[in-house]
Amino acid sequence: MKHDDFRHIDTWVFDLDQTLYPASMALFDQINTRMSNFVARVLNVEAAEADRIRHEYWHAHGTTLAGLMARHDIPPYPYLDEVHEIDFSILKPDPTLAARIARLDGRRIVYTNGTADYARNVLAHRGLSHLFDAIYGVEDANFRPKPEQDAFAMIFEKDGLTPNRAAMFEDDPRNLAVPHQMGLRTVLVDETGAHHPRPSHIHHQTHDLSWFLGHILGEGAG
Repeated sequence: MKHDDFRHIDTWVFDLDQTLYPASMALFDQINTRMSNFVARVLNVEAAEADRIRHEYWHAHGTTLAGLMARHDIPPYPYLDEVHEIDFSILKPDPTLAARIARLDGRRIVYTNGTADYARNVLAHRGLSHLFDAIYGVEDANFRPKPEQDAFAMIFEKDGLTPNRAAMFEDDPRNLAVPHQMGLRTVLVDETGAHHPRPSHIHHQTHDLSWFLGHILGEGAG
C-alpha cells in the first residue's frame, strides 16, 4: 500500500450498484423499471405518477422501499424479490478489478441497499464472488437504508469494523456523509465525474474504481 491516505486501512467497504460495476452497464435501469411497475400496481397509479412517487420516496426516505414501508406498510420481501428479477448477463467479468481488490490488505466487505442474495448474483457475474469476507444487504439493517445513521451503525456493529481504520467506496454522495462523520475514509465513485466541487465529506473522487484501486496500490496509471 503506497498511498498515504490509505496506509492505516484494514477494512474496505464497497457499495454494490454502480460501484462494483460501472453505471454504463445499465443494470440498474432494469431495477428502476421494475420499481416503477411495482409502485404503479400496488398503489394503483399511472406510470408517470409511479415514477414521481419513486423519486420522492428515494429523496425523502433513502430508498423507494423505505418510503413504501413507512407510508403504505408495504412488506419488504415481495418488493425486493420482484425488483431484483432481472437479467444479470449484461454484467461482464473484470479480471483487473478482481486482482486489485484481492491485493487490498485487510478485510473486504460489500454493503448494499439491495439484498445480500442480489449482491451475490452481481458479484458472480462480475467475477468477484471469492473476494469478500462478508456481504450485507438492507435486510441486515432491519430494512433501514443508507444514508440513515442507524443503518450504518447496525451494519458496522455487526461487522465489528473500526471506523477510523475503514474506507468506503460509494456512487451516491449522500451515502458517504455518515461514514465520514464516523471516521471512515470516503471515496465517491462517479463515472460521469459530475460532482464538482467535491462535497467536504468526500475525501476522494474517481470516475473509475479499478484505476483508483491501482493508484492507491502504487500501480501508477495502471
